[in-house]
Amino acid sequence: MASPSVFTACESAGNSSEEINWDEIGFGIIPTDSMYLMKCPTEEDTFSDGSLVPYGNLELTPSAGILNYGQGVFEGLKANRTEDGRILLFRPEENGRRMKTGADRMCMPSPSVEQFVNAVKQTVLANKRWVPPLGKGSLYIRPLLMGTGSVLGLTPAPEYTLLVYATPVKTYHKGPLNLVIKDKLYRAISGSGGTGRIKSVVNYSPAYKALKEARAEGFSDILYLDAATGKFIEELSSCNVFLVKGNAISTPTAEGNILPGITRKSIIEIAIDLGYEVMERAISVEELMEADEVFCTGTAVGVNPVLSITYNNTRAEYKAGAEAVSQKLCQTLVGIQTGQVEDARAWTLQIE
Repeated sequence: MASPSVFTACESAGNSSEEINWDEIGFGIIPTDSMYLMKCPTEEDTFSDGSLVPYGNLELTPSAGILNYGQGVFEGLKANRTEDGRILLFRPEENGRRMKTGADRMCMPSPSVEQFVNAVKQTVLANKRWVPPLGKGSLYIRPLLMGTGSVLGLTPAPEYTLLVYATPVKTYHKGPLNLVIKDKLYRAISGSGGTGRIKSVVNYSPAYKALKEARAEGFSDILYLDAATGKFIEELSSCNVFLVKGNAISTPTAEGNILPGITRKSIIEIAIDLGYEVMERAISVEELMEADEVFCTGTAVGVNPVLSITYNNTRAEYKAGAEAVSQKLCQTLVGIQTGQVEDARAWTLQIE
């Protein structure tokens, strides 16, 4: 929940966005004005037009597929303010396509990319006063596709709902990261048969135990290894990872159980444009520990440098700061997202 000072400021001004204390927001839920709902009965396999409703609780049958069997996928994207007050989305169609891929794997119908983008746009427009000013954060948008029909046996639900809600946030991590690698808990099964490569709701709660242990030991997050061999790096709990060695930037290939992050994809293209050699490939732990730099990417984390990684009681430290490659990439990405750098690839979508 947001700190009381955020709500006090809003309430005392009649919920005027000009009076919101943007310095008090973090990465958590601040109830906004509206959310968007769209439904699809299985027999139709097509989503009807949705509508905006006041932000609030949902009513679900106890036997809903999402509650009993975790039949759901979600996305995350952000809306940002420009210096002149415009609102920009960043590559929302990529999120729509990724949701469809996840829905297919989970035996769910999905909205079209056009329906998805429209739902996101409507949600942002209805909550535009909650988009922070430039430099004060972003409006985080969470589309959630879930089986809401009643099931008891192990079978797809007979009804589905797309829910889109939003909340103002700052970045997920505060500052550079100190990571730990552990070889007893894994993020996802190896190979192409699991759900590691999609944003299934069932992928994330299994990380709680490892993440809780890591934070209790003073680390920011866990960097997971592949479950098959325990030799190659995969991801953090909720973001992709890159390493830098000289002019070369490498990241694990987004196949099998590596999530194809949209920030990851964008950073690869930006790095190539800036003249770096970029490789998607298997990366061993030993190679990682010898890197010049390591950084993470994701919608929530942005581009976040890693200060250190600890593995088997050995601690590797990495370059960070103003001259780091990650900083150059971050500045370019954020510049595009906020209208300060030319959007040569037409990645941003202005909300009208």
